[in-house]
Amino acid sequence: MSFNFSKTFSALTGHSPLPWQEALFSRFLAGEIPAACDIPTGLGKTSVIAIWLAARAAGAQLPRRLVYVVNRRTVVDQTSTEVSRLRENLEAAGIHDGLAISTLRGQMADNRAWSADPSQPAVICGTVDMVGSRLLFGGYRIGFKTRPLHAGFLGQDALLVHDEAHLEPAFQALIERIEEEQRRCGDPWPLRTMALTATSRSGSDGFQLGPEDARHPVVSKRLGARKALSLHPIEEKSLVPAAVEQALSWRNSTDNVVLFFNSVEAVHQAIAGLQKAGVPVVALTGTMRGFERERLVAADPVFRRFLPGTEESARTHDGPAFLICTSAGEVGVNLSADHLISDLSTFDSMAQRFGRLNRFGARTDSEAHVFHPPSSALDPEDKLEAARLATLTLLEALKGDASPAALSRLDREKRVAAFAPRPDLLPTTDVLFDAWAMTSIPAPMPGRPPLADYLHGVSRWEPPTTQVAWRDEVGLLAGKDLGRGGAEELLEDYPLKPHEVLTDTTSRIINTLAELAASEELKSTPLWIVKETGAVETDWTLERIARGDRKELERELADATIILPPDRIRPVMGFLTSAGAEGDATGPGDVADEWLGDGGRRLRVRLFDDATPPAEMRLIRRIVLRSEEEADADEEEAAQESGARLWSWYELPGTADTEGSLTARKAVLLDVHLSDVEREAERIVSRLSLPPSLKKAVVVAARLHDLGKRRRVWQRGIGNFDSTRTLAKAGPGARVGPVSNFRHELASIIDAREEPLLAELDDEARDLALHLIAAHHGRARPHFPKEELFDPERRSVDMGALGTEVINRFGRLQKRYGRWGLAYLESLVRAADYAASARLPQTQEEMP
Repeated sequence: MSFNFSKTFSALTGHSPLPWQEALFSRFLAGEIPAACDIPTGLGKTSVIAIWLAARAAGAQLPRRLVYVVNRRTVVDQTSTEVSRLRENLEAAGIHDGLAISTLRGQMADNRAWSADPSQPAVICGTVDMVGSRLLFGGYRIGFKTRPLHAGFLGQDALLVHDEAHLEPAFQALIERIEEEQRRCGDPWPLRTMALTATSRSGSDGFQLGPEDARHPVVSKRLGARKALSLHPIEEKSLVPAAVEQALSWRNSTDNVVLFFNSVEAVHQAIAGLQKAGVPVVALTGTMRGFERERLVAADPVFRRFLPGTEESARTHDGPAFLICTSAGEVGVNLSADHLISDLSTFDSMAQRFGRLNRFGARTDSEAHVFHPPSSALDPEDKLEAARLATLTLLEALKGDASPAALSRLDREKRVAAFAPRPDLLPTTDVLFDAWAMTSIPAPMPGRPPLADYLHGVSRWEPPTTQVAWRDEVGLLAGKDLGRGGAEELLEDYPLKPHEVLTDTTSRIINTLAELAASEELKSTPLWIVKETGAVETDWTLERIARGDRKELERELADATIILPPDRIRPVMGFLTSAGAEGDATGPGDVADEWLGDGGRRLRVRLFDDATPPAEMRLIRRIVLRSEEEADADEEEAAQESGARLWSWYELPGTADTEGSLTARKAVLLDVHLSDVEREAERIVSRLSLPPSLKKAVVVAARLHDLGKRRRVWQRGIGNFDSTRTLAKAGPGARVGPVSNFRHELASIIDAREEPLLAELDDEARDLALHLIAAHHGRARPHFPKEELFDPERRSVDMGALGTEVINRFGRLQKRYGRWGLAYLESLVRAADYAASARLPQTQEEMP
């Protein structure tokens, strides 16, 4: 029976395919993935996801995961919303495989749906920073334990679609280099990539529109959409007032007007001007925290007028609406305005801005007004200024027509010459890839540079950026002993999620914090600084920033995350401003608990004292908040007797990136847990195209991975003092305490070597199984730290030799399976462990 692509595509998306979409499906069906796909804006580039789904359903040999990477300036995650609609329509389209969806930003970020079952098709949407850092075994704001899991699933059996690839040439070069390196190393399930762009820097050898598209009524209407262009030379200081004046020429209309500016300062100036005039206005910038951005998109009636398909965009209104954007509005969001006002940027940026005007060709009277400095004011010796000057020349050549068709008729070489200057690209080598893959060494080490410059290139005209978040623990735990794992372990248990974070230039953030430090009451405010490596420095204060050497501060805080205590400083409508110390009216501070899954369900929560956690959540950490005088008292008993508060942190099993190894909704016997994980591993590998020997190694490792939990030191650490039964996880109410430096994975290796199951494997599979056991909590890549090399119940074992064996085995296996291939195999066992922990076990016992 032949596959009906048109019918399937229509059921998935709600509309018939365009000719280019049918042509790309045919390529996918033949197993061909174009290196580049050059499709003008407004013609549904994100439909490549639906095309991939349909092609897989038709039997195409395509990767199991599609990773959709958007530009770092993208602040509205419409791609994930569109993919959610596709999933809702799977059954109607006759696709029964299911589809996991995860976004690496927003409130649904990192919901583990994409990595919980590696045998299920999945779509992962994220930015260059979020996906790129994970692909390179880094991962901004995630701990070392989960970094190989992300690298394995993103770098193997995956198609990475890089949207607006012309905006990030360094990242595009990097992923092409990874493809090349994986081919050289013979990775078993290599990464595939496709650059997706409406404004290509390269030549015309990629997949493009064909003659049938030009004749199609929908395509021709959008390519010829009227966008009457007017250019206004003006001095820089008068630009924003002139733009506001132009905007107010539509104050008596019912039109939607979008304004673009290159700087946040210009945005705030324009907002003030329009607010003074009493017209409805909303802003969209990358300096707003994700939590507020999500709410803006979901509920703000002014913003939603610019989103095609919403009730607000279809409704008849009494007056105009104004949306003011930085470059954040240029990419990743399906905006459509009736009129556009802009300052002068580079050609790639201007083309994106014009794409937000009369996007679907529905109007015949749309206007674009560009306010620009006189050409004599642009310095041709400065690369960025020269690009803007070249852009102005091209805009003049358009003769008042900014339609996509007119833009495409401009000389390609002149267009590319007017793009933002290409950053310097740093070369990657096999030595660098090796260094980044050694994730169990989280501290900085020689030969392992930070990732940011490899993801974005080195650019003089792009200022460094810093992230800011708010967490209660910064204030509540100030001056307290944070325990053996320190703040790093706290943030591994309760990782920062993108909806908690805003990004701004390092310079502007330093200025704002220094201004706040001028207050005598605030200068001692504690801060946590999270470095790109994941290291957390907890000895910072506002005063230290105010008094620090400016150049040294900018170096230290670039690409770092500053965590502020919300009881002292709060965000103002999602922004960091000096007004954040003025009171409760500034908005919510700590929104860590607003990490949501499908249906808006919370995935984690922190509660004080005896508050009851939501059903099915498990305890991951309990903190006693007590005074210094109580510091020597016995934890929870002292808390109850002295009136100190208990702070309990919970998560929904199977959703988070924490180890989740100590507690469960009910106590679980070790043998039961091992059987459950073995069963999950069998289910997963049965659906994957793995050689039988690898399948067997994964299943055996799953069966034996937690044998080391039989040690008395581990059982006591989870509060089990009953020697008649051995638990894998404690139940609710158990007094879970630290297990010193003991690592049950090492003990599991020792015990596994005596197991008949392991002896049944051939030498290579046995080697792999032992590594999978050792690495199932993120260690053994390549080592265990010296202080963890002990087993109190196997004193006859030479632990130094065992540690060396772990390191050598990692090197052998990484050479055999490739860096990403080995991480992928490790992640199969970890996924099985997560899946078993998330489900109720076959047999359970509650702690007495």
